[in-house]
Amino acid sequence: MKGFVPTPSPLVDLMVEILFRAHPPSVSSTVLDPGCGRGAFIEGIVRWCAAHESAVPRIDGIESNPTLVRVAKRKLSHLPSVRIEHRDFLTLEARHYDFAIGNPPYVPITDLREAEKTRFRRAYATAKGRFDLYMLFFEKALSQLRPGGRLCFVTPEKFMYVETAGPLRALLSRHVVEEVRFLGEQTFGDLVTYPTVTTVTRAAGPAKTLIMRRNGSTSTVRLPLGGSSWQPLLQGVHPTSGIETLSGAALRVSCGVATGADAVFVFKENELPADLRPWSFPTLAGRELVVGEADYKPMHRLVMPYDRQGRLLPLANLGALGSYLSRPEIRSRLERRTCARRKPWYSFHETPPMAYLLRPKILCKDITSRPQFWIDRKGSIIPRHSVYYIVPRDSEMLDPLCDYLNSPPATQRLGATCQRATNDFLRLQSTNLKAIPLPAGLSVQPRSRVSAPTVGTEKQVQLEVPQ
Repeated sequence: MKGFVPTPSPLVDLMVEILFRAHPPSVSSTVLDPGCGRGAFIEGIVRWCAAHESAVPRIDGIESNPTLVRVAKRKLSHLPSVRIEHRDFLTLEARHYDFAIGNPPYVPITDLREAEKTRFRRAYATAKGRFDLYMLFFEKALSQLRPGGRLCFVTPEKFMYVETAGPLRALLSRHVVEEVRFLGEQTFGDLVTYPTVTTVTRAAGPAKTLIMRRNGSTSTVRLPLGGSSWQPLLQGVHPTSGIETLSGAALRVSCGVATGADAVFVFKENELPADLRPWSFPTLAGRELVVGEADYKPMHRLVMPYDRQGRLLPLANLGALGSYLSRPEIRSRLERRTCARRKPWYSFHETPPMAYLLRPKILCKDITSRPQFWIDRKGSIIPRHSVYYIVPRDSEMLDPLCDYLNSPPATQRLGATCQRATNDFLRLQSTNLKAIPLPAGLSVQPRSRVSAPTVGTEKQVQLEVPQ
């Protein structure tokens, strides 16, 4: 049942009500349920029709899983206006419907066969990058709607801001996105998807969109044309066109080193063999940066087969480290990594950019209950892949920049634009960090200071927060 997620009945009834709101179906209306599963949405339409004393419209339920098809046919066989088909919706011939409703399958590209990826990329404009099948369902279903037809889908919210979904956002912006309704994290039980109900009319856009947020607030916005992220507008954050961002003030904004085998390369400080110490650097993982604490203390060291220019050293030049890595059990483990198929077996998963890593920098966790930033003043710490680091263009701005990143305007901005992880934690990424608007004067002569959770020499900076 690849990608099948049962839809709770209360959500089904809500979506059917939204779909038919001010647009009740007639007996001759046609409804599409792509990926119909066991027929939950069809049953919801039948309930709606009974409650409104309306005839059941013609409904096509399309499902590729034979087991689910048998269940749906058995439950709905008494309804002559319902047709359940064992078909792959994404290969369905052109048809025309007045309504479409459903919960498309959530199938990431990593779960698809190579032949499927190739076929979808040839057939769908939305099959770009690391696409998910539900994005293609949006495109296909919209193409099946008659002019003025309406669609109501529940999907993960990620299509509104991830780069991969840019083509889908561009497609939707050419129609009327009536409503975006954010649902509670536990809507699907233990499956954390941060679901969203999106209602679209096949008509020329743009138009105003009603936003219903998880905190109960609502607003009406005009979504951007093209494929740019919707997240800032949906969360009430104003565009920052023309305002300098962190991207312009930093030499590098990136996650830390990915070794592909931390268990091999990372040692507790007090367990590192003395002969490996010359090859090691203090290192931090995200869990060692504690939100609310002003300082941190690296408790681990990372042994590195690279020089300070980021060049992988010949194994013969690694001395004790080479001997350690060449142990049969260690080498075997390293050779099993995917990166060993294209790189020397003892290299890291990603080549460490030492020229940036060994500079004074600002650090933050990749997943956090709230954003917080710390300073690596000496530039001696190698952050690992669960830590992001920011290298300012001007080292004199290390403190003022960290101060601002810990200020309410920057924190609120990240809270409104970052992806959500489990338990409503924030997932910080370089894209969101780079887009933080900087206050006027941050990169000029400093004059006053906002406190930051770091220990060190105080500097002064004038902060004018962009509106």
